[in-house]
Amino acid sequence: MSISYVNGRYVPHHEASVHIEDRGFQFADAVYEVFAVQGAHLIDENGHLERLERSLGELNIPMPMIHAALKLVMRQLLRANRLRYGSLYLQVSRGVAPRDFPAPHGLTPTLVMTVMRQKPFDPVSALKGTKVITTPDIRWKRCDIKTVQLLAGVMSKTAAYAQGAAEAWLLDDQDNITEGSSSNAWIVTADDELVTRHTDHAILGGITRKTVMKLAEQNGLMYIERTFSLGEAKAAREAFTTSSTVMVRPVTYIDDSPIGDGVCGPFCQKLIELYGAYMKQGPSA
Repeated sequence: MSISYVNGRYVPHHEASVHIEDRGFQFADAVYEVFAVQGAHLIDENGHLERLERSLGELNIPMPMIHAALKLVMRQLLRANRLRYGSLYLQVSRGVAPRDFPAPHGLTPTLVMTVMRQKPFDPVSALKGTKVITTPDIRWKRCDIKTVQLLAGVMSKTAAYAQGAAEAWLLDDQDNITEGSSSNAWIVTADDELVTRHTDHAILGGITRKTVMKLAEQNGLMYIERTFSLGEAKAAREAFTTSSTVMVRPVTYIDDSPIGDGVCGPFCQKLIELYGAYMKQGPSA
């Protein structure tokens, strides 16, 4: 039986609930984080907590507790579920109030956490290429805040699945790729330039993205942050996505165009190896 956390209580998952007038439910007035769990360790824990605090700050929602206390709660939830491999989902809403658009002051934030079991990260399986489709980016203009208002992502991801793809890459008005529905986008150009879009309000600053940058730099794989077009992506030697759920995953088709040789390329393969080793370092990572 899975155990979840709701506002100070560890409860059976099927009993976990929040008030009908919680502003996360009524207005998507909430933010979230997803932590990968490998070997019972929370991967990039500090980075996720720092981004959580930033997102809450942008919405003027107070942190529900200090980082140290959140870490204790998350570890207890992992122990309660005997979870070694999977993910931990954490959500903070502004709290419960009568339904009205203006954000009230002085509410107690709602804090919930759930877990999901998954197979351990397998570097061999991760080499298998995936297909992405492209769709217009119809999201709001503050994608740097990790809010729960994900309907545009639901629509694009559903369209991807309907076309046999694993992800949708989103296009701005200039036909440049911003990011995926739930991942960051990368390419390797014909000149062996490792490229991902620069961070601003148009994309989420991915925690796995940041770790991959660090690992690339530490191992002599230089990268550049800039915009890149759909045409440049389709002409690339390699493409891949990064996120806390898929880690590092090669993209071998964009729409119906094969990327490079249509298999995982050497840059992506090296980054998969590096990221797999990074996760095995445990809490020091």
